[in-house]
Amino acid sequence: MISAAAVVLIGAFVLDVLVREWPGRIHPVAWFGRIVGAIDRDWAWPRFVGIAAAISLPVAAALIATGVVSAAFRVGSIAGMVVGGMALFSTFSLRMLLEVARDVDEAASTSLSVAREAVQALVGRDVSAMNVTGLRSATIESLAENLSDGFVAPLIAFALGAQVSVAVGVGLAVWVKAVNTMDSMLGYHHVSTGWASARLDDLVMAVPARLTAVLIAAATIRPTAIRAAGADARVPASPNAGWPMATMARVLDVRLEKPDHYVLNDRGRSPDDQSVTRAIRTTGIAGVLAVGLAGVAVW
Repeated sequence: MISAAAVVLIGAFVLDVLVREWPGRIHPVAWFGRIVGAIDRDWAWPRFVGIAAAISLPVAAALIATGVVSAAFRVGSIAGMVVGGMALFSTFSLRMLLEVARDVDEAASTSLSVAREAVQALVGRDVSAMNVTGLRSATIESLAENLSDGFVAPLIAFALGAQVSVAVGVGLAVWVKAVNTMDSMLGYHHVSTGWASARLDDLVMAVPARLTAVLIAAATIRPTAIRAAGADARVPASPNAGWPMATMARVLDVRLEKPDHYVLNDRGRSPDDQSVTRAIRTTGIAGVLAVGLAGVAVW
């Protein structure tokens, strides 16, 4: 018999496919982001504030989510599964990732200005001087990295927490999403309060990043790609993002480059539109595999 956790997981994934994402004005992550944004200011003790925020804010978000889902289950199992599915859905977005990547690829062939504007939804770097090759490289890198941070990581957290209860699973997924959101907003060298958020994210994403590399290799039936990507995986400054990005570079046999920072698979060919199409397909298949893996864990 299918478990409540499996129903919640399937429901959340169906919502992702059909709805794409919560409207911005009511998106829980957008609300959380506004709170995090208030931390990015001058403080007398920025390191202390950053550590306190990195610990307390994700925990608070997780406790709220756990409490809401628990309350819904007390009303009834159907109410609990509906609320749990909606809450879990707020922690990831695969469809939007794939669609934005597709938009960038289509625009890259016709209008660099439109493509540069579109790719800003995926990357945080300066895109003003990006050529077509750079745009496609950035898109492929972002597909791999965001698959790990924005999809696989919350799924793993839910599957682990659901061994206790659905509410705990949702709460743990929310905690992971909150940690990653704080890193994406504060985890930069120029942000004085971001050190703790960046270090916590490094710890939390260690397993999801490596599992995502395995899923990318499995999606393309290229198990040797992980071994080939091993050396390149350590080239980017991030201790985790290199794994899915380097594996994607190997399965597509393309050279991915962030100027003045890193080159992955330097003997690969320059990415073209077909490379991005294949990357989108690979990311989609890997995402479905991740859902299947989580489903087996919670069934």
